[in-house]
Amino acid sequence: MIGSRLADALMSRGDEVVGLSRDAEKAKQSKPEVTWHSWDATSEVAPAAALEGIDSVVNLIGEEINQRFTESAKERIRESRVTATKNLVEAIGLASTKPKALVSGSAVGIYGDRGDERLDEKAAVASDPDDFLARVCIDWEGAAREAEQHGVRVATLRTGLVMDPDGGLLGQLLLPFKLGAGGPLAGGKQWMPWIHRDDEVALLAWLARSDEASGVYNGAAPEPVRNSEWTKALAKAVHRPAFFPIPKLAVVALRGKEMADNATASLRAVPDKAVAEGFDFRHPDVHAAMKDLLD
Repeated sequence: MIGSRLADALMSRGDEVVGLSRDAEKAKQSKPEVTWHSWDATSEVAPAAALEGIDSVVNLIGEEINQRFTESAKERIRESRVTATKNLVEAIGLASTKPKALVSGSAVGIYGDRGDERLDEKAAVASDPDDFLARVCIDWEGAAREAEQHGVRVATLRTGLVMDPDGGLLGQLLLPFKLGAGGPLAGGKQWMPWIHRDDEVALLAWLARSDEASGVYNGAAPEPVRNSEWTKALAKAVHRPAFFPIPKLAVVALRGKEMADNATASLRAVPDKAVAEGFDFRHPDVHAAMKDLLD
């Protein structure tokens, strides 16, 4: 959902893109302009040939989060992020000519459920040892930071809810809302750190090219909203009412309690660092962003 659009954005401004994929042949069919290499991210170091002549590496790998948190799912989620990043960083360390930068993914879930607290990049991460996603993010970021030992600039993007009608939460909710069966989730008071897909892509590209960008950044729009407001924006964009509230118990029944706790967490994350360093969000308002995506 993000990698393909990022590749297009980079190539449109004249960059060459090299891709790593579990299925390089399939990837070539969908995006032949990219030079593809096969990589089993959780069991082997990234291929050296893929790093030759590379200026920046963008690491977006990760198993789908929106699923029931069984033990096997948790293992896949963790391995696809932490182990894969370790294998990528090891390859960077072995490269004869190392890239200048590594932009690595993370998530705002690292902060845990924080109510109305305003969460900029200086906010403490979650301290609950039982918060699975927060622990994964902490270890994921730690694995990426190891690239600094090889003289590589590391920037980590803690992404929120990426709004894209072709995937993610917005893609899943689009049909119910078009049918008039949408509504706020679990009361709607929780804060949602959302970001327009184009701003997510632009932010990744900016981090890859900005020589001064390092450390952690929140990948969320500068104007976070509560779930109730996000719901109104979606309903308005599809010209339907939103009268059917979704209780948390429904999410528990569908995805289990642990996943439901994550889906209903309140995260008022703001991108203070990116804004202070000059990044310009094209879609700061949720109503305008929703209209742009769904018109």
